[in-house]
Amino acid sequence: MFKLFKYMNWKEWLLLILTLCFVAGQVWCNISLPQCTLEISQILGAENFTDRWVDIIYACMKMLGYALGVVLCAIIAHYLSSYVITNLLARVRSKIFARVNGFSASEINKFSIPSLITRSTNDITQLQQVLTTTITLGLQAPLTAILAIINIAQISLGNSAGQLSLVNVVSVIAICLVVSIIIFTVVPKFKKIQKATDGLNLVTRENLTGLKVVRAYSAEKTQEEKFENVNSRYAKLSIFVDRVLAIIEPSLSFIMQGTSLAIVWMIGLLAGENPELLLVMSAFTQYSIFIIMSFTSLSVLFMFVPRGIVSGRRINEVLDTKTSLVDGQGLKPTEKGTISFKNVYFRYPDSDADVLENINFDVKQGQTIAFIGSTGSGKSTLINLIPRFYDCSDGVILINGQNVKDYTQNELHEMIGYVPQKGILFSGSVKDNIKYGNENATDEEIAKAIDISQSNFIYNFPEGLDYHISQGGKNVSGGQKQRLSIARAIIKNPDILIFDDSFSALDYKTDKIVRQKLNENFKDTTKVIVAQRIGTIMNADIIVVLNEGKIVGMGKHEDLLKTCDVYREIALSQLSKEELENE
Repeated sequence: MFKLFKYMNWKEWLLLILTLCFVAGQVWCNISLPQCTLEISQILGAENFTDRWVDIIYACMKMLGYALGVVLCAIIAHYLSSYVITNLLARVRSKIFARVNGFSASEINKFSIPSLITRSTNDITQLQQVLTTTITLGLQAPLTAILAIINIAQISLGNSAGQLSLVNVVSVIAICLVVSIIIFTVVPKFKKIQKATDGLNLVTRENLTGLKVVRAYSAEKTQEEKFENVNSRYAKLSIFVDRVLAIIEPSLSFIMQGTSLAIVWMIGLLAGENPELLLVMSAFTQYSIFIIMSFTSLSVLFMFVPRGIVSGRRINEVLDTKTSLVDGQGLKPTEKGTISFKNVYFRYPDSDADVLENINFDVKQGQTIAFIGSTGSGKSTLINLIPRFYDCSDGVILINGQNVKDYTQNELHEMIGYVPQKGILFSGSVKDNIKYGNENATDEEIAKAIDISQSNFIYNFPEGLDYHISQGGKNVSGGQKQRLSIARAIIKNPDILIFDDSFSALDYKTDKIVRQKLNENFKDTTKVIVAQRIGTIMNADIIVVLNEGKIVGMGKHEDLLKTCDVYREIALSQLSKEELENE
């Protein structure tokens, strides 16, 4: 938890020190109040107290000043601590966001998306509450207890009232016993609560994302039962913790009131032998309450700090996780638009079998290479190695004549335009989504990208390019999302364009027009296409046929029909012999 303090700057450290100074000031003013009470009691206990009104008024004014000091110091200390911690955790949240952006798919899968969301939101909030409380109470409680004990010792020695201190000892032991039992009961549940929160996020996110499927299959009841399982687990843990914590306040209140009663009772017994005890009763009681309150605060702090520690560890797990994709030293490419796979193997982390085996091919600038194969043959996995979403387990991948691992990720991605299998748009205008690929794109370039991608439907929107796209592109169709994704990639004018089954949502006519326009306007750009439709890839310069992660055929359409059984089966399942011959 406190490991995160390394992200503070010098100004925040200065404000933190200033906060502690104000906390110390608050404690000093607070601990001085009983002294004023004792002073007033001693004046009123004197025989000539009627002649000392000035002293009484002066003591009352001091008491009022100390009370005002407590209020002012408390307000300033809480304001400064909140300011420092809020700024610190805002920076930590930004670092988590940046770190997650740099994660490879392996790290994302390791944590899971719902868990990363929880760590960036709920855990940060928990930590903020714990740290803000810890900074103030962490100094205030022990300092108050120490000063109160010193003052009680002075009063006891001066009035032969050492027996009264036994009341405080018994009270402190009782507080520690009660809180220790609660801590050992509750603390182990905090980590389970955070994991249960991850589960809630997972089911909620899954349900909202797949809401159409849920309704289509009338599976609302199933999803409700799934949610009820995780929700009831979370509720049971929270209810258990809340019930145990509910014991604290009445228990501590009972101990505090019992202590006050015991002090009054003992002073009543001892006052016959030492009448001066009646004068110190009020101050002694106040100091005793300070001690009890301090130990109570420390006990509560010790109980909630573990909750912050759990959240802090979860946050540090993300910040301390280094991405498996390490940037190279950076270099300039020796070629343009070339791709080479040399004896490439790949297996997912914690997997026992290779997903891709001995992949070899070379693509020259301006060529179109297409990948086809049955579901699960490794097509998408293979092209995900080009932009380094994963690193190959063995072998070498060369882009523009250089090993992909020698580039920085930024250099590599600048050379590549990527269109994912599922069209992904971001909330904002249509224009913003297209310019995502090139922030400096001119209106002419935007218009050209729209024309090539056949995204002319944009002009039918009332706002045109300013039409607002909702989160995830929910207010446009699948085909429209796909075409806008293509426009976003081609406006970048990269060396290599990757289409991961990106034409699947387009009809045959639109598919054909988009590919024709791509060939006309991007003759020098290498195009990598993954597709299920033979019609989409049959004119490619190189067609790679994959089966169970292995290349079982490579060549042109006409050659593969003769030499590759897998390709021929796929082709005949989609087109008749006459259609294939006519094509």
